[in-house]
Amino acid sequence: MGKVLEEQYVGRLAPSPTGALHAGNVRTFLVAWLRARSLGGKVILRIDDLDHPRDKPGAAEEALRDLEWLGFDWDETLIQSQRKDIYREALETLREKSLAYPCVCSRKDVESAQSAPHEGEQLRYPGTCRGRFRSWRDAYAFSGRPPCWRFRAPGDATISFEDAFAGEYSQNVAEKMGDFPLARDEYGAGYTLASVADDILSGVTEVVRADDLLPATPAQILVERALSGSPRFRANREIRFCHVPLVVGPDGKRLAKRHGDSRISPLRLAGKDPREVIGLLASSCGWCKPGEHPALRELAGAFTLDSIPHRPFTLQRP
Repeated sequence: MGKVLEEQYVGRLAPSPTGALHAGNVRTFLVAWLRARSLGGKVILRIDDLDHPRDKPGAAEEALRDLEWLGFDWDETLIQSQRKDIYREALETLREKSLAYPCVCSRKDVESAQSAPHEGEQLRYPGTCRGRFRSWRDAYAFSGRPPCWRFRAPGDATISFEDAFAGEYSQNVAEKMGDFPLARDEYGAGYTLASVADDILSGVTEVVRADDLLPATPAQILVERALSGSPRFRANREIRFCHVPLVVGPDGKRLAKRHGDSRISPLRLAGKDPREVIGLLASSCGWCKPGEHPALRELAGAFTLDSIPHRPFTLQRP
């Protein structure tokens, strides 16, 4: 099963109920689960259900059924919608350090402030509302709509880290994205804040996820460092990261409805053999031969990051 680290490895799977579990999610979860189990580590399942406008009723329960059908297991379950007090405390910690401030700028405002943005380019917030309001309620009274909280990104902070798969990555957050969002309402939390708080408190040692999130990682590291200075969120060491390539359609773009049905639930409900799904995705990572159908647990001895191609995996439709 691999050498056990002196510090127990703790990884996580974090499905979101904004849609059904599909082949792209499963390939990333396959890497994350095998990475943890091959090191004798622990797996946490976290339901990222804070994005309420996009959450689909029953999607979380269906994702769990899909994961269990495929052979995944986990040692602990966290549900973000039940942990709002934790995120409120994390936000308060940043506010006390003057690292969070209310912002009334809309996305259109941010787009207008960025000269000639290219398609797919990350929007950079120029700090329009820095020091503009004394409180969240002052900002609300000024705009008539709930402001968001933004993290005050230091201008001289270049974040560099060694990704377990992607290698060395470096970014000046202030230059790349500026002051980034933390929460949508007075006591809320967005993905970055909630994810960092959960990873610290649940003892996650490494986050394995798709490489479309690699550019967002330096912002998370800034939040982690800011929180870890407080007794509540103090950690023994910084969280490591491992970003692996996406699954894409024949057009080279990430999986979407236009590529056909890549959901897992129809296969499960049709009585298909889950080993066919595992085998297809495992062979794309070099852990078995094409056409082989191993069970998930049978892959632990074959698992290695080194065999995964450094390019997206193209899912071909039959």
